[in-house]
Amino acid sequence: MIRVLITEDHNIVRNGITTLLNQEVDIEVVGQAHNGLEALELLNQGLAVDVVLTDINMPGMNGMELTQKIKASFPDINVLILSMLDQEDYIIRSIQSGASAYILKNISPEELTFAIRHVHLRSERYLCSELAFKLLDKVSKTKEHAFIPATDIDLTRREVEILNLISEGYTNQEIADKLYTSKRTVEGHRQSLLDKTGSKNSAALVRFAVLNGLIH
Repeated sequence: MIRVLITEDHNIVRNGITTLLNQEVDIEVVGQAHNGLEALELLNQGLAVDVVLTDINMPGMNGMELTQKIKASFPDINVLILSMLDQEDYIIRSIQSGASAYILKNISPEELTFAIRHVHLRSERYLCSELAFKLLDKVSKTKEHAFIPATDIDLTRREVEILNLISEGYTNQEIADKLYTSKRTVEGHRQSLLDKTGSKNSAALVRFAVLNGLIH
């Protein structure tokens, strides 16, 4: 059973999601909170939770602040951001805060339950399909790079590995921890990737990698 805590300041939305999720045989809403402060209080009181589903804009403590505090004190809990905000800045900041998923409130019930199962059972990040296609469209229209055939770029196995982790939003330190190496080594590989692809920054590097099929 996947135990979910819903953090949302609108009662109708919160109750509606609770009703929806409790219809699933493998998902149970074990708690509700009006804002981040209430959610943390429940967790500190010992409420057993696998997934926290939270909005961003809430009184008292917003969703990104809540995410940071949860990951600091309860690292095994996955946080899913559920918001109406589709701007890239919010998505990036949420992932950097430690969120496992960013999904929009207009998604289907099926995608919501899929996202919850995905992050809990597979421990992988998730971006709802609407946002994924929106970002893909933006990438496909980007003309920042002159096209360099991927076959002309000689990347090492470790560079490809790091490139994939960069594309997933991991920081240098997080990549270093995952690969059991030093932050300085990762920084060196990142700079090498920038140099080899002619990218100005990490965002441009990821766009280039997607366009040239360097990452999966």
